[in-house]
Amino acid sequence: MTKTHYDVAIIGSGAGGGTLAYALADWGKKILLLEQGPYLPKSTDNWSPEAVFHHSRYKTKEKWFDIQGNPFSPGMNYYLGGNTKVYGAVLTRLRKRDFQNIQHLGGLSPKWPISYEDLEPYYSKAEKIYNVHGLQNEDPTDPRGTEFPLPPINHEPYIDELSESFKKMGLNPYHLPLGVNLNEQNPRAGKCVRCKTCDGFPCLLDAKSDAAVNAVEPALKKGNVTLIRNAKVLRLNTSSSGREISSIEAEIDGEKQSFKSNIVVVSCGAAKSAELLLRSGTDLHPEGLGNSSGQVGRNYMAHNNAFLMAVKPGKPNTAVFQKTMGINDFYFNDKSGKYPLGNIQLVGKLQKGMLTAEKPWVPSPILGCLADHSVDWWIMTEDLPHPDNRVTLTSGGDLKLSLKQTNTKAHKALIQTFSRIMRDIGYPLILSRILGIETCSHQVGTLKFGHDPKKSVLNEFCHSHDIHNLFVVDGSFFPSSSAMNPALTIMAQALRTGDWIRNNYEQL
Repeated sequence: MTKTHYDVAIIGSGAGGGTLAYALADWGKKILLLEQGPYLPKSTDNWSPEAVFHHSRYKTKEKWFDIQGNPFSPGMNYYLGGNTKVYGAVLTRLRKRDFQNIQHLGGLSPKWPISYEDLEPYYSKAEKIYNVHGLQNEDPTDPRGTEFPLPPINHEPYIDELSESFKKMGLNPYHLPLGVNLNEQNPRAGKCVRCKTCDGFPCLLDAKSDAAVNAVEPALKKGNVTLIRNAKVLRLNTSSSGREISSIEAEIDGEKQSFKSNIVVVSCGAAKSAELLLRSGTDLHPEGLGNSSGQVGRNYMAHNNAFLMAVKPGKPNTAVFQKTMGINDFYFNDKSGKYPLGNIQLVGKLQKGMLTAEKPWVPSPILGCLADHSVDWWIMTEDLPHPDNRVTLTSGGDLKLSLKQTNTKAHKALIQTFSRIMRDIGYPLILSRILGIETCSHQVGTLKFGHDPKKSVLNEFCHSHDIHNLFVVDGSFFPSSSAMNPALTIMAQALRTGDWIRNNYEQL
């Protein structure tokens, strides 16, 4: 059954798709937004470590397969707003140098087809949409030339003390740019209550700046956007010429339906967007849609990530809303000043229930004591694009992710460097864990953009080189990962793509 013909159909409602729906909502055209999941339910489980981490209450039940053919559970969340429903809401800009060739310990990070200046006005717009708090000129690597839309979120006394210790060592700790609905001068004017549950938890109060709350819901109020939930897109069909998408096949509540649209925008996340294009192959596109370059699915990246707990026996961590500080002193430089290492940022306060889910064989009182006395960090280093790190389909049609970590020496060096710093300021016990393939919250690559159709899948506006009416606006377009949280860059590029679609619609 074919439904109403639309001007633009967007598949996925996360940082890219949700933001694009917002950008096009007041255009006067018919916009369709297809989301695989439902609204995320509001309940006490939203804030329960047991529900979220022990029982994976909000994580997808689907399985992906690694290079050996072993199944694993990816960190994906299929709800309105996508992964932004459970992300940490750190909304940072890439640095100017991130858009250029950068030599790392593990190889070369390639130049982007656009510059920081191309994205700058859209960064500013995205920061306003998503209520970003921060303080200008604190972080020497920050390229911004204007104030943040909202003032920085104040450190609690425990974090303030840490910040002063770092400053005495010559470091430049900064207030993390966070997207939250918080008003510290008038708490009743905001929704955020500065609780412990931010990273990995859905917000019960809708205080976190996610794509559903800040983009999709305002877009729906314009009257030109039609949202269909529980819509799993199965494939994209092409015309007889193979040059345009003729229809979208989806399954909605067990019923197969077809949708037609002048423009089709895929925004399923880097892995799932590549999977959809591969799954939609035809005789004219035997290697998948938009794949004349052979690059669809290749160059998957998700950062080299690690958790680090620094424990100070005898000194409980009194911070509740811990996630307010970052350090970028090693972003472009190691000790020799030659190679980049990456970004360091506080995470939401670890709780006993989160640790018992991770290490159930360790006695609960021990884990509780560690959690009470630790300060908790996310260590993030750029991973490098490699064509063999890729998304393909298994013989049974499931998603297969082949991944071998790159630039690992830099990541280990950053962990070691920061561990020494924490010991120097009085934290003798350091526990760290490098995260694996299942950690895909920062997934990018797979459909990189570029000027040359022989070497890239999309052009600089995320428009397919091969398919006239196909765009992709999630993290797929990244040619490199940088060492910054990718969400704000995805949002900014979605706004940029939205402007291009508005201005060029009649010519498509």
